[in-house]
Amino acid sequence: MTVTATVDKPRIQPEPDESSTGQSTPVWLLLIGVVAIWVSIWAFTRGQQTLALEGLGRTGLHDWFTDLRDDLIAGRDSNVFMQLTGAVADFFNKVVEWLQALISVPALPRPVPEIGWLGVWALAIWVTMAISTWRIAVLVASSFLAFGLLGYWSDSMDTLIITFFSVGLALLIGMPLAVLIGTNKTANTIVTPVLDVLQTMPTFIYLLPLVLFFGIGPPTAVASTVLYALPPVIRIAGHGIRSVSSTTIEATDSIGQTRWQRLTKVQLPMAKKTIIVGVNQTTMAALSMVIIAAFVNGPGLGKPILRALTVRAVGTAFVAGLCIVIMAVMLDRLTTAASERAESVSRGGGGNPQIRRLILAGTAVLTLAMVYLSRFYPWAAEFPETSIGADLATKVQAFADWLTGNLDGLTTAVKNQVTSLLLNPVQDLLANSPWWLSALGILAFATVLGGLRALATTALCVAGIYFTDLWNDAMITLTMTLVATVLVMVLAVILGVWMARSRTADWVLRPILDAGQTLPPFVYLIPALALFEPTRFTAIVAAIIYAAPAAIKLVADGVKSVSPTTVEAATAAGSSTWQIITKVQLPMAKSSLVLAANQGLLYVLSMTVIGGLVGAGALGYDVVLGFSQGEYYGKGLAAGAAIVLLGIMFDRITARAASKAKTSR
Repeated sequence: MTVTATVDKPRIQPEPDESSTGQSTPVWLLLIGVVAIWVSIWAFTRGQQTLALEGLGRTGLHDWFTDLRDDLIAGRDSNVFMQLTGAVADFFNKVVEWLQALISVPALPRPVPEIGWLGVWALAIWVTMAISTWRIAVLVASSFLAFGLLGYWSDSMDTLIITFFSVGLALLIGMPLAVLIGTNKTANTIVTPVLDVLQTMPTFIYLLPLVLFFGIGPPTAVASTVLYALPPVIRIAGHGIRSVSSTTIEATDSIGQTRWQRLTKVQLPMAKKTIIVGVNQTTMAALSMVIIAAFVNGPGLGKPILRALTVRAVGTAFVAGLCIVIMAVMLDRLTTAASERAESVSRGGGGNPQIRRLILAGTAVLTLAMVYLSRFYPWAAEFPETSIGADLATKVQAFADWLTGNLDGLTTAVKNQVTSLLLNPVQDLLANSPWWLSALGILAFATVLGGLRALATTALCVAGIYFTDLWNDAMITLTMTLVATVLVMVLAVILGVWMARSRTADWVLRPILDAGQTLPPFVYLIPALALFEPTRFTAIVAAIIYAAPAAIKLVADGVKSVSPTTVEAATAAGSSTWQIITKVQLPMAKSSLVLAANQGLLYVLSMTVIGGLVGAGALGYDVVLGFSQGEYYGKGLAAGAAIVLLGIMFDRITARAASKAKTSR
């Protein structure tokens, strides 16, 4: 995401509403005042009315949710909605099983799939050549071979099956909605808040309620992936359709075209590039969700990673994670190349179409021959066994053990320092304050940062968190999220300013950040677990690695957009580099900084929940507990609701703060 800040005229001083004018109280001073009052009351009330549950405690609300689940399951035969979702689940299951028998698992009584690895490999290459370029076809060919050589051919094919099936369903549902919000302002006003909520929810949270209606296995994996992957294509494609020039539409309307002709002949073709970008983002979102669906026994690469993380087998998790990284890069480059080729062809480029058709026809014959071989010859049907993946896992495990042993002193020192100086004090204030004091403090922060609108939303979210009976766990999760976000923003400001001021730094770091944003969040647990023991700090480290790329790029783009004239004027006035950064560029990029904090918070919150697997505790652990033990289903569901409310609260406060910062500009 790129943020461009506009500059009306050159100026060196900070914004008019800041402390430099003396006309209003600076925001930072108000926040310090809130903290001071909070700490003063906390000193006398610490440890009272914290609403903490002991151990694996449950409340009546949690048991009520569990009983409701049991009642719905028991009454499935008489409940129309449950019957409907059951029928949809059966359909999903049949399609996935058919696709698996086609390319990934034995199609009984055959001991191998209908199309063996050689045929699948050839088909993937041919399809890639048909929609993109030969360079991407080489990348796809290499990626598919890597899946097999690393020992995860079947799991990789399962991941692709769920991903592409879910993306197809998401496009089938999402494109009509994109057209609707792109052509109807009222529909856009109604649908946008729903998309905001769906994109605010951490990926983990989609699973627990859907299990009730779709059951364990592929149906829930598909349903959750579709739901999570829908917002990007709706939002981006809708934006592309709305962005078509009104002059162009008026010109074509003047010749008497119908609404359907306007849509199919003008708006959709002119928005084609943006729509394919939406498909790219939907595909990446689907891949991310498919991995997490391993928690509900969804097929694919998530399963071996989940098993490896459970027993702390870093080497095995690394190899499976490497397959995910390869797949993410492959899909990202493939959809991007398809977008660029579509744009090129629409403008009359893309090479000689007749030669291209001849090449595709010739390679199609070769592809069909490979498909035939894969159906009747064992060597072409089942990927040859190889020890490359196992050997790599052994070496990585040995390296992780060596690294942990040799860096134990350093990692322990870092963990202890951050924990004692930052994590423990913030958690003590948030979680050990009486619930009403924490609530008032949060409401005060929301008012100072986002104004009355943010206060209203925050009040509703705080009330909702209170009624989940998980207040203390929510405050612990809030602590980890805030601490991780602070560290993310420190990295974002340092590296973002460096990128904005140095072309070399931007050239080196931006591809790394782009690659980092393509990886599913599950992958980031692996290096964090390799360096640190399973603790809440491990989850924070993984969250920082996951959230940093988006925040760094937003800060870099915001600082870079500051007018060069303004920077030159400051330089001519004798300002040092430090003064230019702190007095000119960062103040004028304030809205980008707040937006970076917004995205950082949401990314961190999502990762903190997944960090429940590596010792994060609190709400993340409650959700995992709800998956693993049926009697805690209600508690897990309540924890999921609390996480959603935290996400909405974070999003609204930071969004309003960004809006205020932009207005002050």
